[in-house]
Amino acid sequence: MKFPRRQFLQLAASAAGLPVVSHIARAQAYPTRPVRIIVGFNPGGSPDLTARLIGQWLSNRRGQQFVIENRTGGGGNIATEMVVKAAPDGYTLLLVTTSNAINATLYGNLNFNFIRDIAPVAGVVRVPNVMEVNVNVPASTVPQFIAYAKANPGKINFASAGIGTSPHVSGELFNMMTGTDMTHIPYPRVSAQSDLLAGQVQVLFSPVPSAIGYIRAGTVRALAVTTTTRSPALPDIPTVGDFVPGYEASTWVGIGAPKNTPAEIIDTLNREINAAFADSGFRARLAEVGGMPLPGSSTDFANLLAEQTEKWGKVVRSLHIKVD
Repeated sequence: MKFPRRQFLQLAASAAGLPVVSHIARAQAYPTRPVRIIVGFNPGGSPDLTARLIGQWLSNRRGQQFVIENRTGGGGNIATEMVVKAAPDGYTLLLVTTSNAINATLYGNLNFNFIRDIAPVAGVVRVPNVMEVNVNVPASTVPQFIAYAKANPGKINFASAGIGTSPHVSGELFNMMTGTDMTHIPYPRVSAQSDLLAGQVQVLFSPVPSAIGYIRAGTVRALAVTTTTRSPALPDIPTVGDFVPGYEASTWVGIGAPKNTPAEIIDTLNREINAAFADSGFRARLAEVGGMPLPGSSTDFANLLAEQTEKWGKVVRSLHIKVD
Protein backbone atom coordinates (compact mmCIF):
# COMPACT_ATOMS: atom_id res chain seq x y z
CA MET A 1 0.00 0.00 0.00
CA LYS A 2 1.31 3.44 -0.93
CA PHE A 3 0.54 6.51 1.17
CA PRO A 4 0.28 10.07 -0.15
CA ARG A 5 3.41 12.04 0.69
CA ARG A 6 1.65 14.24 3.31
CA GLN A 7 0.18 11.21 5.09
CA PHE A 8 3.53 9.42 4.99
CA LEU A 9 5.28 12.41 6.60
CA GLN A 10 2.60 12.60 9.30
CA LEU A 11 3.00 8.90 10.11
CA ALA A 12 6.80 9.22 10.17
CA ALA A 13 6.60 12.17 12.54
CA SER A 14 4.24 10.27 14.83
CA ALA A 15 6.54 7.24 14.88
CA ALA A 16 9.54 9.41 15.70
CA GLY A 17 7.71 10.76 18.71
CA LEU A 18 6.84 7.34 20.13
CA PRO A 19 10.05 6.84 22.17
CA VAL A 20 9.61 10.26 23.77
CA VAL A 21 5.98 9.55 24.61
CA SER A 22 6.99 6.14 25.96
CA HIS A 23 9.66 7.67 28.21
CA ILE A 24 7.26 10.32 29.50
CA ALA A 25 4.60 7.72 30.17
CA ARG A 26 7.08 5.51 32.00
CA ALA A 27 8.18 8.39 34.22
CA GLN A 28 4.58 9.36 34.96
CA ALA A 29 3.63 5.79 35.84
CA TYR A 30 6.70 5.07 37.98
CA PRO A 31 6.56 3.33 40.34
CA THR A 32 3.93 0.68 39.75
CA ARG A 33 5.10 -1.49 42.66
CA PRO A 34 7.03 -0.98 45.93
CA VAL A 35 10.56 0.43 45.73
CA ARG A 36 13.37 -0.68 48.04
CA ILE A 37 15.85 1.80 49.53
CA ILE A 38 18.85 -0.21 50.70
CA VAL A 39 20.57 1.20 53.80
CA GLY A 40 24.00 -0.08 54.83
CA PHE A 41 23.61 0.80 58.50
CA ASN A 42 21.59 -0.34 61.50
CA PRO A 43 18.01 0.79 62.16
CA GLY A 44 17.71 3.81 64.40
CA GLY A 45 20.90 5.57 63.36
CA SER A 46 21.03 8.90 61.56
CA PRO A 47 21.36 7.39 58.04
CA ASP A 48 18.43 5.04 58.70
CA LEU A 49 16.25 7.84 60.06
CA THR A 50 17.05 9.97 57.01
CA ALA A 51 16.17 7.06 54.70
CA ARG A 52 12.83 6.58 56.44
CA LEU A 53 12.09 10.28 56.24
CA ILE A 54 12.72 10.53 52.50
CA GLY A 55 11.10 7.13 51.92
CA GLN A 56 7.88 8.30 53.55
CA TRP A 57 7.95 11.50 51.51
CA LEU A 58 8.37 9.59 48.25
CA SER A 59 5.67 7.10 49.23
CA ASN A 60 3.21 9.94 49.77
CA ARG A 61 4.19 11.70 46.56
CA ARG A 62 4.24 8.69 44.22
CA GLY A 63 1.46 6.53 45.66
CA GLN A 64 3.66 3.45 46.17
CA GLN A 65 5.63 2.27 49.17
CA PHE A 66 9.34 3.11 49.33
CA VAL A 67 10.47 0.40 51.74
CA ILE A 68 13.64 0.71 53.83
CA GLU A 69 15.80 -2.42 53.86
CA ASN A 70 18.83 -2.48 56.19
CA ARG A 71 21.77 -4.52 54.88
CA THR A 72 24.63 -3.88 57.28
CA GLY A 73 28.28 -4.88 57.00
CA GLY A 74 31.52 -3.75 55.45
CA GLY A 75 31.00 -0.12 56.35
CA GLY A 76 28.10 0.05 53.91
CA ASN A 77 29.80 -1.95 51.15
CA ILE A 78 27.40 -4.92 51.34
CA ALA A 79 24.44 -2.63 50.70
CA THR A 80 26.26 -0.86 47.87
CA GLU A 81 27.21 -4.09 46.11
CA MET A 82 23.62 -5.30 46.42
CA VAL A 83 22.38 -2.22 44.58
CA VAL A 84 25.19 -2.37 42.00
CA LYS A 85 24.00 -5.89 41.08
CA ALA A 86 20.29 -4.98 41.05
CA ALA A 87 18.26 -4.44 37.90
CA PRO A 88 18.55 -0.81 36.72
CA ASP A 89 14.81 -0.25 36.73
CA GLY A 90 14.34 2.23 39.57
CA TYR A 91 12.96 -0.34 42.03
CA THR A 92 16.19 -0.78 44.03
CA LEU A 93 17.83 2.38 45.32
CA LEU A 94 20.81 3.03 47.58
CA LEU A 95 21.10 5.38 50.51
CA VAL A 96 24.44 6.95 49.53
CA THR A 97 26.56 8.34 52.37
CA THR A 98 29.97 9.82 53.05
CA SER A 99 31.15 6.28 53.77
CA ASN A 100 30.83 5.44 50.07
CA ALA A 101 33.26 8.21 49.16
CA ILE A 102 35.73 7.14 51.85
CA ASN A 103 35.41 3.40 51.18
CA ALA A 104 36.34 3.82 47.51
CA THR A 105 39.97 4.19 48.62
CA LEU A 106 39.84 2.65 52.10
CA TYR A 107 38.99 -0.84 50.83
CA GLY A 108 41.30 -2.43 48.32
CA ASN A 109 39.18 -5.42 47.34
CA LEU A 110 35.77 -4.04 46.41
CA ASN A 111 33.81 -5.84 43.71
CA PHE A 112 32.51 -2.57 42.31
CA ASN A 113 33.59 0.95 41.45
CA PHE A 114 31.37 3.35 43.36
CA ILE A 115 31.65 6.28 40.94
CA ARG A 116 31.22 4.09 37.86
CA ASP A 117 28.52 1.69 39.09
CA ILE A 118 26.14 3.92 41.06
CA ALA A 119 24.09 6.56 39.26
CA PRO A 120 23.64 9.70 41.42
CA VAL A 121 19.99 10.67 41.90
CA ALA A 122 19.84 13.48 44.47
CA GLY A 123 21.31 14.77 47.68
CA VAL A 124 19.09 14.78 50.75
CA VAL A 125 20.90 16.17 53.78
CA ARG A 126 24.27 17.36 55.06
CA VAL A 127 25.01 16.84 58.77
CA PRO A 128 27.98 18.61 60.38
CA ASN A 129 30.36 16.92 62.73
CA VAL A 130 31.16 18.90 65.84
CA MET A 131 34.62 19.08 67.40
CA GLU A 132 33.92 18.42 71.07
CA VAL A 133 36.46 18.14 73.87
CA ASN A 134 36.49 16.92 77.45
CA VAL A 135 35.71 19.76 79.84
CA ASN A 136 39.16 19.46 81.44
CA VAL A 137 40.97 20.21 78.17
CA PRO A 138 42.46 23.71 78.63
CA ALA A 139 41.03 25.14 75.43
CA SER A 140 37.81 26.98 74.68
CA THR A 141 38.56 27.84 71.05
CA VAL A 142 40.12 26.09 68.08
CA PRO A 143 43.28 28.27 68.14
CA GLN A 144 43.73 27.52 71.84
CA PHE A 145 43.31 23.82 71.15
CA ILE A 146 45.84 23.87 68.30
CA ALA A 147 48.39 25.55 70.55
CA TYR A 148 47.72 23.00 73.31
CA ALA A 149 48.00 20.08 70.89
CA LYS A 150 51.27 21.34 69.42
CA ALA A 151 52.67 21.67 72.93
CA ASN A 152 51.71 18.04 73.61
CA PRO A 153 52.45 16.07 70.41
CA GLY A 154 51.19 12.49 70.48
CA LYS A 155 49.64 12.93 73.93
CA ILE A 156 46.12 13.94 72.89
CA ASN A 157 43.74 11.15 71.88
CA PHE A 158 40.89 11.68 69.47
CA ALA A 159 38.18 9.05 69.23
CA SER A 160 36.08 7.79 66.35
CA ALA A 161 33.46 5.17 65.56
CA GLY A 162 36.10 3.12 63.74
CA ILE A 163 38.83 3.23 61.13
CA GLY A 164 37.76 5.08 58.01
CA THR A 165 34.60 6.58 59.50
CA SER A 166 33.73 10.24 59.05
CA PRO A 167 34.81 11.14 62.61
CA HIS A 168 38.15 9.42 61.96
CA VAL A 169 38.99 11.16 58.70
CA SER A 170 37.67 14.47 60.09
CA GLY A 171 40.26 14.25 62.85
CA GLU A 172 43.02 13.17 60.50
CA LEU A 173 42.25 16.06 58.16
CA PHE A 174 42.48 18.39 61.16
CA ASN A 175 45.90 16.92 61.99
CA MET A 176 47.07 17.39 58.41
CA MET A 177 45.86 20.98 58.05
CA THR A 178 47.00 22.24 61.46
CA GLY A 179 50.27 20.34 61.90
CA THR A 180 49.03 18.73 65.12
CA ASP A 181 49.78 15.15 66.14
CA MET A 182 46.71 13.72 67.84
CA THR A 183 46.52 9.95 68.30
CA HIS A 184 43.52 8.14 66.83
CA ILE A 185 41.60 5.74 69.10
CA PRO A 186 38.88 3.79 67.23
CA TYR A 187 35.73 2.61 69.00
CA PRO A 188 34.08 0.39 66.37
CA ARG A 189 31.73 -1.50 68.73
CA VAL A 190 31.07 0.84 71.64
CA SER A 191 30.29 4.51 72.01
CA ALA A 192 33.29 6.78 72.31
CA GLN A 193 31.20 9.43 74.04
CA SER A 194 31.45 7.79 77.47
CA ASP A 195 35.25 7.76 77.32
CA LEU A 196 35.25 11.39 76.20
CA LEU A 197 33.15 12.24 79.25
CA ALA A 198 35.54 10.28 81.47
CA GLY A 199 38.62 11.90 79.94
CA GLN A 200 40.08 8.70 78.50
CA VAL A 201 40.06 10.50 75.17
CA GLN A 202 40.20 14.25 74.84
CA VAL A 203 38.61 15.00 71.46
CA LEU A 204 35.78 13.61 69.34
CA PHE A 205 34.60 14.78 65.92
CA SER A 206 31.03 13.58 66.36
CA PRO A 207 27.91 14.00 64.21
CA VAL A 208 25.84 16.82 65.70
CA PRO A 209 22.82 14.60 66.56
CA SER A 210 25.01 12.33 68.72
CA ALA A 211 26.68 15.20 70.58
CA ILE A 212 24.10 17.93 70.93
CA GLY A 213 22.54 16.64 74.15
CA TYR A 214 25.92 16.53 75.91
CA ILE A 215 26.83 19.97 74.58
CA ARG A 216 23.60 21.52 75.83
CA ALA A 217 24.04 19.81 79.20
CA GLY A 218 27.56 21.23 79.49
CA THR A 219 29.19 17.83 80.03
CA VAL A 220 31.42 18.37 76.97
CA ARG A 221 32.68 21.54 75.31
CA ALA A 222 31.98 22.25 71.64
CA LEU A 223 34.78 24.11 69.90
CA ALA A 224 33.52 24.20 66.31
CA VAL A 225 31.42 22.50 63.67
CA THR A 226 33.11 21.01 60.64
CA THR A 227 30.95 22.37 57.81
CA THR A 228 31.72 25.59 55.96
CA THR A 229 28.70 27.28 57.54
CA ARG A 230 27.35 27.18 61.07
CA SER A 231 24.84 24.54 62.04
CA PRO A 232 21.25 25.73 62.65
CA ALA A 233 21.22 23.28 65.58
CA LEU A 234 24.27 25.01 67.14
CA PRO A 235 24.10 28.57 65.82
CA ASP A 236 26.50 29.99 68.42
CA ILE A 237 29.30 27.53 67.59
CA PRO A 238 31.83 28.71 64.96
CA THR A 239 33.20 26.56 62.16
CA VAL A 240 36.65 24.98 62.10
CA GLY A 241 37.14 26.80 58.80
CA ASP A 242 36.86 30.14 60.63
CA PHE A 243 40.30 29.35 62.08
CA VAL A 244 41.69 26.74 59.65
CA PRO A 245 40.97 28.13 56.15
CA GLY A 246 39.67 25.51 53.74
CA TYR A 247 38.78 22.93 56.36
CA GLU A 248 35.49 21.11 55.74
CA ALA A 249 34.27 17.71 56.82
CA SER A 250 30.70 16.54 57.10
CA THR A 251 28.37 13.62 56.84
CA TRP A 252 26.02 13.79 53.87
CA VAL A 253 23.29 11.49 52.61
CA GLY A 254 21.61 11.10 49.24
CA ILE A 255 19.99 8.60 46.92
CA GLY A 256 21.68 6.56 44.21
CA ALA A 257 20.59 3.89 41.74
CA PRO A 258 22.27 1.17 39.66
CA LYS A 259 24.06 2.53 36.59
CA ASN A 260 21.94 2.52 33.42
CA THR A 261 18.78 3.32 35.38
CA PRO A 262 16.58 5.23 32.88
CA ALA A 263 17.22 8.97 32.96
CA GLU A 264 13.52 9.76 33.19
CA ILE A 265 13.21 7.75 36.42
CA ILE A 266 16.25 9.49 37.90
CA ASP A 267 14.79 12.85 36.88
CA THR A 268 11.45 11.96 38.48
CA LEU A 269 13.09 10.97 41.76
CA ASN A 270 15.33 14.03 41.75
CA ARG A 271 12.35 16.32 41.20
CA GLU A 272 10.34 14.71 44.00
CA ILE A 273 13.24 14.81 46.47
CA ASN A 274 13.94 18.47 45.72
CA ALA A 275 10.26 19.23 46.22
CA ALA A 276 10.66 18.07 49.83
CA PHE A 277 12.97 20.99 50.59
CA ALA A 278 10.15 23.44 49.92
CA ASP A 279 8.04 21.72 52.58
CA SER A 280 8.42 23.32 56.01
CA GLY A 281 7.51 20.09 57.81
CA PHE A 282 10.18 18.14 55.96
CA ARG A 283 12.81 20.79 56.64
CA ALA A 284 11.87 20.75 60.32
CA ARG A 285 12.36 16.98 60.43
CA LEU A 286 15.82 17.36 58.91
CA ALA A 287 16.65 20.00 61.51
CA GLU A 288 15.67 17.56 64.25
CA VAL A 289 18.60 15.33 63.25
CA GLY A 290 20.92 18.35 62.97
CA GLY A 291 20.82 18.33 59.19
CA MET A 292 20.64 20.90 56.43
CA PRO A 293 18.94 20.26 53.06
CA LEU A 294 21.21 19.25 50.20
CA PRO A 295 19.28 20.36 47.10
CA GLY A 296 20.38 20.19 43.48
CA SER A 297 20.27 18.25 40.24
CA SER A 298 21.55 14.73 39.77
CA THR A 299 24.61 16.32 38.12
CA ASP A 300 25.18 18.45 41.22
CA PHE A 301 25.08 15.30 43.36
CA ALA A 302 27.43 13.52 40.95
CA ASN A 303 29.89 16.40 41.30
CA LEU A 304 29.70 16.17 45.09
CA LEU A 305 30.35 12.42 45.01
CA ALA A 306 33.36 12.84 42.72
CA GLU A 307 34.79 15.71 44.78
CA GLN A 308 34.33 13.91 48.09
CA THR A 309 35.74 10.63 46.77
CA GLU A 310 38.86 12.42 45.56
CA LYS A 311 39.19 14.48 48.75
CA TRP A 312 38.95 11.59 51.20
CA GLY A 313 40.98 9.38 48.89
CA LYS A 314 43.91 11.78 49.31
CA VAL A 315 43.59 11.64 53.10
CA VAL A 316 43.36 7.84 53.16
CA ARG A 317 46.32 7.41 50.81
CA SER A 318 48.54 9.95 52.54
CA LEU A 319 48.08 8.21 55.89
CA HIS A 320 48.16 4.68 54.40
CA ILE A 321 44.83 3.82 56.04
CA LYS A 322 43.49 0.44 54.89
CA VAL A 323 40.71 -1.96 55.81
CA ASP A 324 40.75 -5.43 54.27
